[in-house]
Amino acid sequence: MARPKKDDHFIKKPIYPGGLKAMRQLINSNLKYPKSALSEKVEGSVYLRYGIDHTGKVSEVKILQSLGHGCDEEAERIVKMFLFEVPKIPRKMKVAFHKNIRIHFKLPKVKSTPKPQKQAVSSFNYTITTDKPKVKAPSPTKTSYTYTIKY
Repeated sequence: MARPKKDDHFIKKPIYPGGLKAMRQLINSNLKYPKSALSEKVEGSVYLRYGIDHTGKVSEVKILQSLGHGCDEEAERIVKMFLFEVPKIPRKMKVAFHKNIRIHFKLPKVKSTPKPQKQAVSSFNYTITTDKPKVKAPSPTKTSYTYTIKY
């Protein structure tokens, strides 16, 4: 019977609830492309370093590599929204953690309006004629109908 492996780390790192996938989902759902960057068509990445205090909140944010045009402020706003779970640390120590992150700004795809297609017009002509009447009338009458169906 194998013994359970003992955890070697004395101080455990903070964990984002839901993992990296949930963190990326938070970034994508809350990221607003700055208007000045949109008008200048700026794309790229902002590199940040942020600190996590003992409660799991982001305490300080420092921009390592800037992009400009309002992207730095937007990336900083997003990072300050993070809330981590900090595992119980022995001896009630208050430890701050530092992590790096890259937030990528990519121009949204422009939705092109498709050219209006010509509608296919099909027309069907029906002609209905009646048989010759058994009783002779002074003038023969023909009955005809025309239908046009458009779709």
